[in-house]
Amino acid sequence: MLSRRFFLSSAAAALVVPAASGALANAPTTSLRPQARAGGALLQGGTGAPSVSLKTLLAQSGLSGRVACAVAEVGSGKVLESEGSQDGQPPASVAKALTALYALETFGAQHRFITRLLADGPVLGGVLKGDLILAGGGDPMLNTDHLAQMARALKNAGIREVRGGFKVWDGALPQVHSIDSEQPDHVGYSPAVSGIALNFNRVHFEWKRASKGWAVTMDARTAKYRPEVSMARMKVANRALPVYTYADRNGADSWTVASQALGKGGSRWLPVRRPADYAADVFRTMARAHGVKLEAAKSVQNLPQATLLAQHHSPQLDQMLKGMLKYSNNLMAEMIGMAATAKRGKRPRGLKDSANEMSHWVEARYGVSGVRLVDHSGLGDASRVTPSALLKVLVAAYKGGRLKPLLKEFPMRDSNGRVIKSHPIKVAAKTGTLNFVSGLGGFLTTPGGTVLAFAIFAADTQARARISRAERERPKGARRWNKQAKRLQQQLIERWGQSYGS
Repeated sequence: MLSRRFFLSSAAAALVVPAASGALANAPTTSLRPQARAGGALLQGGTGAPSVSLKTLLAQSGLSGRVACAVAEVGSGKVLESEGSQDGQPPASVAKALTALYALETFGAQHRFITRLLADGPVLGGVLKGDLILAGGGDPMLNTDHLAQMARALKNAGIREVRGGFKVWDGALPQVHSIDSEQPDHVGYSPAVSGIALNFNRVHFEWKRASKGWAVTMDARTAKYRPEVSMARMKVANRALPVYTYADRNGADSWTVASQALGKGGSRWLPVRRPADYAADVFRTMARAHGVKLEAAKSVQNLPQATLLAQHHSPQLDQMLKGMLKYSNNLMAEMIGMAATAKRGKRPRGLKDSANEMSHWVEARYGVSGVRLVDHSGLGDASRVTPSALLKVLVAAYKGGRLKPLLKEFPMRDSNGRVIKSHPIKVAAKTGTLNFVSGLGGFLTTPGGTVLAFAIFAADTQARARISRAERERPKGARRWNKQAKRLQQQLIERWGQSYGS
């Protein structure tokens, strides 16, 4: 369940398999995934004083906007070097490290989220004389295979018929239409959020050239199943642009795609805006495969006292958080973050409300200021975190032993972007990437064995503000800017690893 293949399909947000290289309907997204680093040569001079000042190194990067950073020794917490450490910058996905700490302290590492199948009525002679309820429990990793298992459990329980209705409950968390409303409608890394999710709230759109136009499918596929869905619909429109349009129409996610963008065929994942309907649609198909016919589902606001028929448990929280950080999954961060806020006694009204509670928790828990988050994933660019605040959190978290084991190794690379396997500096960190925003925070072990905590935030907020909503996937100049930011990050790590390695 925590395989690389499983998480990559979620974190990529729009995993595509084009049959024609020119097809635009599956244009790659600029999702929050670690990108290849282009490192420069190692700094000269070995250990001791750096050859140039930190301010000079930052200026020489040629990076527009602002760069702020800080580094400290984890044992003493002493700040060794910093520049603009009190400047609040968009953290991008580095914010997920704070979400992981928030969730671990709230729930504990062994917590599991539970999805239940309930009977609101007696079961007599294989007949449920009442309603069948699919109740979400905030599990961000529920997939089609799990619903198939629950449908099989329904059959194994001896139920052959449901005389009442089929209901779905997603009230464990508030409903959010999109993680970041500023993102284009079709990007899979900004789906809806609620108390139930399926396949990371993404539906698989596939098209193939047919004798007359294209054959299209919308399904909830996994490696084992490919159930088509009725709550998400696609229509091919005779146009060049826009590539996609979305509307909530007649109780369904209604999409159109430009015919001139399709090429010969391909596929991509699209976001789901009606998670409860999506999960219920797929479960209904799976139940029918086991001989149990269900009516079209209706959402319920309140969950009645009912009999448990079957349930599915998520993986342990620490395993999920490791995957969330490694593959930078936005939906996982938002669901887990809001669930933690609810667990702490305050029912959040939405992402911003929950993120505000988490910001207050971070500041109180670690004695810092300068943390203002608008979500739990870092996708919203209005969030601000200072390097100084993140550095203090990292130092404390290292001593607590909770965060570093969850972080992904950050490979050092040569000037051609190739991994240097024998590099003497070892790094475990969380990356953060948005257009014209790049962050990195974590730990480096110097050649001498000293462990340092560091925070690096770079952002050109003016360049980012100029990007139209339609251009968010591939804006002009963003790729080059982010490549420069990654190069600077490695230069800073090499500087610190050699300067403070004794």
